[in-house]
Amino acid sequence: MRDLPILFSGAMVRAILDGRKTQTRRVVKARPGWPIGFVGGAGDQNDPRCYGFEDLNTAQWWTLQADGSSDNHQIPCPYGARGDRLWVRETFQGPMWEEGTWDPDTDYHSPKYCEYRADGGPTPEYVDFEDNLHQGWKPSIFMPRWASRIALEITGVRVERLEDIGEEDALAEGVERGHEGYHIDGGRHFHAASPRGSFASLWDSLNASRGLGWDVNPWVWVVEFKRIEA
Repeated sequence: MRDLPILFSGAMVRAILDGRKTQTRRVVKARPGWPIGFVGGAGDQNDPRCYGFEDLNTAQWWTLQADGSSDNHQIPCPYGARGDRLWVRETFQGPMWEEGTWDPDTDYHSPKYCEYRADGGPTPEYVDFEDNLHQGWKPSIFMPRWASRIALEITGVRVERLEDIGEEDALAEGVERGHEGYHIDGGRHFHAASPRGSFASLWDSLNASRGLGWDVNPWVWVVEFKRIEA
């Protein structure tokens, strides 16, 4: 069992905490020079650029040559496999404590002494070692393991085209139903007539600028998970 980090936005953190998000989709990245022409099944032996998964649990790729022979390579899913655990990185600040309460015998490296932007509170203020007052958050990419308050266990991994997502899976991505359609984050973002449409808008907000928008329909890892005690 591995313990791996994974980044989530504030909206997705709130969806996990609310129990609405149990899936995440991440773009499949092949090795340089390995264009992804096919994933799953037998493939097209007439296309030497054809790649696929022999076993989704071990993420084994194969390249099919013009003569029909294959050349095997191993590319594990970077987000883990069934049974592995993920610890969530999110925007935070800490460790923090009230002025005058410092205790040299207390280990402050704990979520108990952190604040999280996803909770919606004000931007925290803190004093550095030179007694200068600062205000701000630390980016999620810099969150250490000890500051993570959310742990997930992977229950399944598969690969599919982005646009293959169905309505139920879109709901599992954190989309919620409102009075007039579907949205994300308590109605603050990505309104659409269907869960799939709402998720497509969310996807584009995160990936379109990188050339991996909904219309590109990239291959994606589908990681299913359940929340466990951190």
